[in-house]
Amino acid sequence: MSGLNLLSFIGIFALCGIAWLTSENRRVIPWRTIAWGIGLQLILGLFIFLVPLTRSLLEVISNAVNSVLDAAQEGARFIFGSQLVPDSSSVPGPVLAGRWIARAITPPYVPVAGDRLSTNLLDLGYIFAFRALPAVIFFSALMALLYALGLIQPIVNLFARIFRRSMNLSGAEALSGAANIFVGVEATLVVRPYLERMTRSELCAILTSCFGSIASTVLALYVGFLRPVFPNITGHLISASIMAIPACFVISKILVPETEIPETMGRAVEESRVVAAESGLRDKAPERSPTTYPPDAPSEQETAIASSETVQQPTDDVPKATAPFTAIPEPVVESREPIINQLPLSPMEAIVVGALDGVKLAAAIAALLIAVLGLVALVKLFFGNLASLSASSQPFIQSIGNVFKIVTLENILGALFLPLTFLTGVSLKWQELWQSSVLIGQRLLLTEVYSYEQLAVLASQGVLSQRALLVVSYALCGFAHLSSVGIFVGGLVSLAPSRRKDITELSWKALWAATLATLMIGCVAGLYDTGNPGIIGR
Repeated sequence: MSGLNLLSFIGIFALCGIAWLTSENRRVIPWRTIAWGIGLQLILGLFIFLVPLTRSLLEVISNAVNSVLDAAQEGARFIFGSQLVPDSSSVPGPVLAGRWIARAITPPYVPVAGDRLSTNLLDLGYIFAFRALPAVIFFSALMALLYALGLIQPIVNLFARIFRRSMNLSGAEALSGAANIFVGVEATLVVRPYLERMTRSELCAILTSCFGSIASTVLALYVGFLRPVFPNITGHLISASIMAIPACFVISKILVPETEIPETMGRAVEESRVVAAESGLRDKAPERSPTTYPPDAPSEQETAIASSETVQQPTDDVPKATAPFTAIPEPVVESREPIINQLPLSPMEAIVVGALDGVKLAAAIAALLIAVLGLVALVKLFFGNLASLSASSQPFIQSIGNVFKIVTLENILGALFLPLTFLTGVSLKWQELWQSSVLIGQRLLLTEVYSYEQLAVLASQGVLSQRALLVVSYALCGFAHLSSVGIFVGGLVSLAPSRRKDITELSWKALWAATLATLMIGCVAGLYDTGNPGIIGR
């Protein structure tokens, strides 16, 4: 084990310590959740990075998903044309021996500044709107189809059972966390009947899982950026999505410890088939119906809480889960819109609904990037104007300009995240450590999409090493940025309006928890990185 691997290992526990310093209740430490949450990450990382069989399996999965992503380009190529969405499998001009002869007898092409022609003939480059956003629509339709066919639910339920039994979680929060491996804010729909009666700790855990993971529908965005420099990025992003959920539970349970007994503690809650409301036309959004099972035997945490606290019947309109689960009535599924004759979505209906949802998501991503990047450019312009004061003849004004040559938005974010980035063990070289810190810090304002794109650029230029590329790829894998606060909080409040105050208060804690959780999985990647080029597929 090298010094950097050791630093990454220490960083896992250091991040837990930082979370404990900002905890609501430092006297309550969820040791079982911490031990099993970190253990699950280490076990998964061991199989991904060190075991040859599972590492080869990861490459197979990565290549298979890459093939699906390539297939997603066919629809975009039909709509926008091969010039905007080129076929990477076809080579323009002569092929094989003809190409060799042409190169041997003809003078080489010499590009001139301003030319649109290159060695690959007409190459407009990677145009985000035409290459990345159509893949979001395709993946949204694909995931909706897989859900309608019932192929995703068994996997979600399996992970939910593992999380619940190992980390001593409630059935509802475990199910929501498991669903976040595949979807985004939609994961809250699977536990909608329980949201009104959830504890603060459960709500924080669910929000943290939303902030700290990525949805499969946007997987194609990051893969499109990083595949040229990180061929196995698809498989690693999938593994990062899985590892992120235990990390989110570890940090969230430290920040907001469980001091009540959740309604579904010791009770299995599973996701069933996707259903749609039929009222003439099936134009309502699909809902996922949870299934509950009888409770398990009381855990040590439940027994301790029940014996140490006096149970009183709440008088609020919406009762919180403060009584032992034996006295809790069966949950009542409440719907603000009555659902008549719930029927499973047909495969074709699922594709249509998924594609239309993908259009909304793609438009939201584009709008968000335009707005956020424009606002950040405005702030950068302000800093740039202050830096231009260094050309003044007045010494005082000149000194202000010299200060703002250093105090830039990138440097502020980089400095804020530098200690946390150091704990991941990304590098001991100052320039590489600083660039990594800036990338991770920029995510807070500019979203992970921009950071992933910049990561690909820096890696292609040789600024970042293979280790830095790997660690930062894991550390950026999450929606832990300010733009997501409105999305996730708004979505959750719409499902549980009576908990609006709790949700809005917990949103910032959840964002902080998700930031630490994504850095934790970066530490796991740094711990197991041996410098083997095969890890990233080179």
